[in-house]
Amino acid sequence: MKFKKIDKIYFVRIDSGEEIVTVLQKICDENQIRLGKISGIGAVRKATIGFFEMNKKQYHSTVLKGDFEITSLLGNITTMNDKIYLHVHINLANEKNQTYGGHLNEAIVSATCEVIIEEFEGEANRRLDKNIGINLLQL
Repeated sequence: MKFKKIDKIYFVRIDSGEEIVTVLQKICDENQIRLGKISGIGAVRKATIGFFEMNKKQYHSTVLKGDFEITSLLGNITTMNDKIYLHVHINLANEKNQTYGGHLNEAIVSATCEVIIEEFEGEANRRLDKNIGINLLQL
């Protein structure tokens, strides 16, 4: 992983074999980015994505293996219990242009992943909403 910071924008290159969420969390922790926006593109060889089933208040995970293009990587950076909290979603396309998407739990880069992190002033916190079953922004 390498990154370059210009003003409050981080240009990140995640290399082959690295795990996307771990790298992003590390950058945010080491640079104390507590509020921001994530966007990216690239390619992965394995990903675990999730889907939240409202009726049961449960996450379901799917593991995808093979060559996938990241057609969209989007997320935000907030805090929860005074720790930096990433909420990231991903869309992936296979060789037949079939797409898969959901909450990104983890993804291993195959070739490269290029991410832009925009840091904002301030802070937005999350708290578990027991009625819904997810960590909601407290605005």
